[in-house]
Amino acid sequence: MIKCTNVAFAFDDHLIFSDVNLTIQKGEFVYIVGETGCGKTTLMRLLYMDLAPTTGIVRIDTFSSTSVKKRKLYQLRRKLGIIFQDYKLLEDRSVYDNVTFALQAVGYSSRDMKMQATQALTQVGLIHRKKSPIGELSGGEQQRLSIARAIAKDPIAILADEPTGNLDPTTSADILSLLRKINLGGTTVLLATHNYELMKKFPARTVAIKNYKCEELDPLSL
Repeated sequence: MIKCTNVAFAFDDHLIFSDVNLTIQKGEFVYIVGETGCGKTTLMRLLYMDLAPTTGIVRIDTFSSTSVKKRKLYQLRRKLGIIFQDYKLLEDRSVYDNVTFALQAVGYSSRDMKMQATQALTQVGLIHRKKSPIGELSGGEQQRLSIARAIAKDPIAILADEPTGNLDPTTSADILSLLRKINLGGTTVLLATHNYELMKKFPARTVAIKNYKCEELDPLSL
């Protein structure tokens, strides 16, 4: 469902990836790990096709980096839920409006936006805060909102880039537990992190970025 074939990527003559081969099947939960600056965020951007590989092919569902048109990228993004470390919420809008705005951007009708937003906020435990401004939310609540925004589209996959990076250990565990629960519902989850303690609590397939490539790690060896 997600596949990188012989992918290389360089930025300003700085090599980041060389001959990356990675396959993630539907319904998998996969950690992406590596040292700071190794390319975890770059890999995420390649997967949601914000960047194009220098050579090689990235495929997600029916989309290929070699053939997708820019005007069709919204169709890919509609199938993906993207979660960022810094939340990227709209500070001047309510909790509910942050979710519906994201749905509107990919073409949902008003009726469907209401239904999907309500379901997503209920799933992450924020329906009681739907009218609240962003400034009243804790860091954990803001990340839950970013997850609600991601899952409201019923994505085939969630790409989460360091989603617990700014959170305390207890809140981080809550967020990861929520993502594992979403994964058990059938949604593929790809999570970039450097939090090995958290990974030990929630073991799953682990891929390390090392020497410009992706290598499988034994989760029990962490």
